[in-house]
Amino acid sequence: MNIALIGSGGRENALCKKLKDSKNINRIFCIPGNAGTAKIATNLDINFLDFKLLLKNLKDYEIEMVIVGPEEPLVKGIVNFLEKNRIKVFGPNKYASQLEGSKAFMKSICKKYNIPTANFKVCNNKKDFNNSINKFKLPVVVKADGLAAGKGVVICKTKKRAFEISKQIFQGKFKSSKKVVLEEFLKGEEASYFLIVDKKSFINFGTAQDHKRVYEKEKGPNTGGMGAYSPAPIIDKKLEKKIITRIVKPTLQALKDKKQFYRGFLYVGLMIINKNPYLIEYNVRMGDPECQVILPRLKTDFFKIINYCLKNQLKKLKLIWEKNKCMTIVLCSKGYPGNYKKGGIIKFHRIKENKNLFIFHAGTKLNNENIYSAGGRVLNIVSKGQNFKQIRKKIIKLIKKINWKDGFYRKDIGWRVIDKL
Repeated sequence: MNIALIGSGGRENALCKKLKDSKNINRIFCIPGNAGTAKIATNLDINFLDFKLLLKNLKDYEIEMVIVGPEEPLVKGIVNFLEKNRIKVFGPNKYASQLEGSKAFMKSICKKYNIPTANFKVCNNKKDFNNSINKFKLPVVVKADGLAAGKGVVICKTKKRAFEISKQIFQGKFKSSKKVVLEEFLKGEEASYFLIVDKKSFINFGTAQDHKRVYEKEKGPNTGGMGAYSPAPIIDKKLEKKIITRIVKPTLQALKDKKQFYRGFLYVGLMIINKNPYLIEYNVRMGDPECQVILPRLKTDFFKIINYCLKNQLKKLKLIWEKNKCMTIVLCSKGYPGNYKKGGIIKFHRIKENKNLFIFHAGTKLNNENIYSAGGRVLNIVSKGQNFKQIRKKIIKLIKKINWKDGFYRKDIGWRVIDKL
């Protein structure tokens, strides 16, 4: 079978590598892919948001199955379009994708089904916002309702700052929506819980903890993610049961009550307070960079999991995981998440990768055998082992060997678990 993977980030490089391990796949195509996927698949440099052009290429290359990496095509209805054209596709449909595509949609489900989350108010205009802001203590969280590439959430310490951010959103800073969600600030420990879901059931697909802030000691603006580690020690069996009972099952029931269903990856973004989980957000795909630390620990054939999901037979599967821990540090372009330069050449002359220390590409491009930076988050350096502190040391040692003057990274990834050692 020929498979296409939609996306171009570190997540897609990780997915591609895991698919490559399966013996039941003939060819893998990445649309558009990056310099890392180019080594193990065929990159097709086309606009995947042009669904008709995408379909033409899928037919031309005899591609029978599509796995969707990023959120934007899911929210725009790529699954509905491909299924209508009889292409197998792994990912949630347009309705279910609103769990990520609209924070107001997700919060309305929380309210109706008593799912624990921060108190909130959906503001459709400036007047709504002005009438609501005084009901929240400072700091207050201001969120863009729609997709914002990880940059639509701001923790505001003053009302003045909250007004500034809301004004930007109302004026259309993020094209996906002009609504604002005002939210109570929750103080606790963040964690991510992952599932694969089909029409009838779901299975746990690992845990991770991400580092969203751009600078060390959790300072600076939010990013798409500066690093992650898996598993997340804070999520034990007792907490997992609460997550399933209080958050996951009511959400899936809410979709069923609307005669809808969920299929694909489901990322549950949590705040843990006094050993109780609160839902911060849903993502309707694997996280990035969490995917890069979860997939390397998976021993079960990933393609087999996808097939079981598409056939609604996940109940029959038992996943096997490595006991090793895994961490990634993201090497970013200087200036990210603000303005940054593209096109810098990256050299890997002294790099020796192995099964426990390797690199996933994200914002890179291959041109005449040279690798160039092409995004904000450029490389994911990944390592596996038994001790997070030692793993981090190995990653930083390898980063120092990469010849790229325009990059920066956080040296404190994993501080929550390492500082407790």
